[in-house]
Amino acid sequence: MAKVGVMLEVGSDGVAVITMSNPPVNALAIPILAGLQEKFDEAMRRSDVKAVVLTGKGGRFSGGFDINVFEKIHQTGNLKLLPNVSVDLVVNTMEDAKKPIVAAVEGLALGGGLELAMGCHARLAAPRTQLGLPELSLGIIPGFGGTQRLPRLLGLPKAIEMMRSSKPIMSEEGKKLGLIDEVVPSGDLLKVSRLWALEIADRRKPWLRSLHRTDKLPPLSEARKILSIAREQAKKTAKNLPQHQACLDVIEEGIIHGGYSGVLKEEKVFHELVLSDTAKGLVHVFFAQRATSK
Repeated sequence: MAKVGVMLEVGSDGVAVITMSNPPVNALAIPILAGLQEKFDEAMRRSDVKAVVLTGKGGRFSGGFDINVFEKIHQTGNLKLLPNVSVDLVVNTMEDAKKPIVAAVEGLALGGGLELAMGCHARLAAPRTQLGLPELSLGIIPGFGGTQRLPRLLGLPKAIEMMRSSKPIMSEEGKKLGLIDEVVPSGDLLKVSRLWALEIADRRKPWLRSLHRTDKLPPLSEARKILSIAREQAKKTAKNLPQHQACLDVIEEGIIHGGYSGVLKEEKVFHELVLSDTAKGLVHVFFAQRATSK
């Protein structure tokens, strides 16, 4: 059995490679999230580390947050089981880090997995890697900053479409749209990611914090139009699914009041939706389908 946990290895080049391991898809279980916090803290403290690469073991980055946790919350009603990932880990520890972090993404980066990658300062991906935020299909919204970073990296219309459909795109399309910085053959992914991280550290490549970007966001009046059309569509196609309108509200908050304000609203709404009947029903369906396929 592959070991479940988070590993940190520092190379002679001064790059710390942080690797998530939780087969088969490196789901972000509570111990993995705690391990990430610990390893990032260590990498930032160590004087022999100039830059960091985040990756997943076994040819997969991460399939997202461990859905078993939602089931436990539904059984107990205890929201304290949810760790504070969005602000503590993704914003404060990763995005605002004093050393650059590059995501080396392969296989899949879905849900919380993609949200972790978007919190890094660059994203490199192997060919045909799946990238997506499928949270709305579970009755919730992205909860690790996805509602704020995806529109800033992809532009508003495409980000809304990706979240509402819950369907992934491939890394090649991600590169065209600006979600991915470079598509790199699988065998070279780590090597190129390490070099990229060092180039950011040396200021030879831009050090970008996705949450603070506004270059892809439309002017406010146009953004409101796009959101209004999306709301009308959601009323027709998802009228009994409150997570669709909630997601658009949270996106709008970030466009009007800035990314950080959006992240705080996202967290609050995410917590409310986790306990909703819709989420309980859809998570139950997810586990039932999984049991049937076995």
